[in-house]
Amino acid sequence: MITHDVIIVGAGLAGMRAALEVCDRYDTAIITKVYPTRSHSGAAQGGVAASLANSTDDSWEIHMFDTVKGSDFLGDQDAIEMMVKDAPKAIIEMEHMGCVFSRTEDGRIAQREFGGHSRPRACYAADRTGHALLHALYEQVMKKANKLKIYSEWYVLSLIVEDNVCKGVVTYDIKTGRMEVLRGKAVLFATGGYGRAFSITSNAFASTGDGIIAAYRAGIPLEDMEFVQFHPTGLYGQGILVSEAARGEGGYLVNGKGERFMEKYAKSKLELAPRDIVSRSEQTEINEGRGIDGKDYIYLDLRHLGRDKIIEKLPQVRQLGIDFIGVDCIEKPLPIQPTAHYSMGGIPADKDGQVIIDDKGTKITGFFAAGECACVSVHGSNRLGTNSLLDALVFGRRTGKALMEFAGNAKLYDVNEDKEISSVRGRIDTIINTSGTESINNIRNELKEIMMSNCGVFRNKDGLEVCLKKVKELQGRFKKAKVTDRGKTFNSELIEAIELQHMLEYSEIIVVSAIAREESRGSHARTDFSKRDDAKWLKHTLSYKGKDGGVELKYKPVTITKHQPEERKY
Repeated sequence: MITHDVIIVGAGLAGMRAALEVCDRYDTAIITKVYPTRSHSGAAQGGVAASLANSTDDSWEIHMFDTVKGSDFLGDQDAIEMMVKDAPKAIIEMEHMGCVFSRTEDGRIAQREFGGHSRPRACYAADRTGHALLHALYEQVMKKANKLKIYSEWYVLSLIVEDNVCKGVVTYDIKTGRMEVLRGKAVLFATGGYGRAFSITSNAFASTGDGIIAAYRAGIPLEDMEFVQFHPTGLYGQGILVSEAARGEGGYLVNGKGERFMEKYAKSKLELAPRDIVSRSEQTEINEGRGIDGKDYIYLDLRHLGRDKIIEKLPQVRQLGIDFIGVDCIEKPLPIQPTAHYSMGGIPADKDGQVIIDDKGTKITGFFAAGECACVSVHGSNRLGTNSLLDALVFGRRTGKALMEFAGNAKLYDVNEDKEISSVRGRIDTIINTSGTESINNIRNELKEIMMSNCGVFRNKDGLEVCLKKVKELQGRFKKAKVTDRGKTFNSELIEAIELQHMLEYSEIIVVSAIAREESRGSHARTDFSKRDDAKWLKHTLSYKGKDGGVELKYKPVTITKHQPEERKY
């Protein structure tokens, strides 16, 4: 059995930032199913938010209110206040680690406008901000190679929790096919989001909710899973992200009539309204027949920005358009549509990343979560752009410090290695040895289509119930799905089957939670309950795995400190 003091699952911003805090004092391991620089944090483009000192009219108080309002008042305000206060320090730390931010003429970190923010506070590195941050952190992690063990291309399949104590994880070495138990005093999940359940998504292929499902199966509830953010600008038919930086720099959204239609939906903020509002506005234009040539996309027009500005500040946006749909945004507008982008829901955690399992604050000893897989909740029902990288950096750092404090007084618990491996191997063998005729690829595609069409930008009870019925049907069909590759080395077909099983499980949780929430709030837009209902629904959803295998819902209150809910206008 492999033993470390601290085990971190995930090598994106949150995981690596936490590792840097704890590895100097304690034996630390990072487990990641992709090579660290392939982590999805690198796909973030537009910026990371902070009220820096060089912004004369900004402050953490303004950043806090923008975030609370952006969350449609479902964000926990104590956590939001802590995050925005920590933001400037987090950015300066990354600058000192070598992150190459874009600069103003006098050499300060450049900041741009972003949706839902009332001040230009998005610190950026052209339109490759996540990439710049990820590589800066990876350089620092490599400096600690003698203190930090990285298990690259190892896949965590199970979380070991007994009597409210986390003892370690069961992993699968993708290269060899061997299963291993890693035992630790503490485990941190920083495993990212779960957007691959939708047919149009900006998420990487690895974003299949592995961490949240491992926690869920271990008896830990998932919080606010109904809230899935759709980014307004995904390349048409692809979903590949076109950064909000394109609108931050002055891009226009245009419908089939050539109108800048956002004037109808957010008169003051226009294209820089929060993402939930812009996505709904686009989808409304498409649904009402005002897409381009009546089709299901609209245009993002950047031509008026000019060649020089596009090449300097939006080079990746331009290249993605050329590479994936053959459109150069210097010459033509980009066809775009809403794309599943970010998971507001996840593993419930407090401000120090400690996982909690109920409304009383009961903790799982030794289990922590940070980044997109966690729900602190600083984003509530809708995340503002540039707050995701901030979330990962701030809570990665804070959770790393909490891990260091915890590990000093914690002990290693005994683990029945044979039992844990046998349980997981039984699950894997069932998948491999099924002699059915169902296609994993077909099941996955059908899941993605039904989730996109019936649990997407707009939802209603009838559509959600159809969706739930289809998900349950697909879960049944998965039991008859055939894996043709029985080999051990780099069995990508088996990995995709396991990921699909996770997708089917958390999709049910999303839909069940969405059916229950009879209101519209943030990214959760019900056409049959079109108003926000604070009297009944100003609360967080907790989804538990029921004894019969179904989803059981409970709720807990939202933490409100400085800002009472009000009508949300832009």
